[in-house]
Amino acid sequence: MRPFKHPDVGDFVLERVLYALSDPVRLEIVCRLANVEEASCGELDGGRPKSSMSHHFRVLRDAGLVRTQSVGTTHMNSLRRADIDSRFPGLLTAVLASTS
Repeated sequence: MRPFKHPDVGDFVLERVLYALSDPVRLEIVCRLANVEEASCGELDGGRPKSSMSHHFRVLRDAGLVRTQSVGTTHMNSLRRADIDSRFPGLLTAVLASTS
């Protein structure tokens, strides 16, 4: 299995991050990951189809919001909060605060 591609912090683009956060499903994933160290795709899918969730995770990874790694046959996801905070200070805190 090929490793997932993740952008470097310097390559994060604000428009891409905001686009990723604009979808309710992806925002829910980010909110849930903000409360745990990591979670599998299955724990975050909310009963949605695997193909749909693959798309959402790819958008989140491409934006730099989520890091996905393979652990055996399971994909584990974690929020790249420190990376996002270093590139866009306060953004993720404001977004997460607006959802509660």
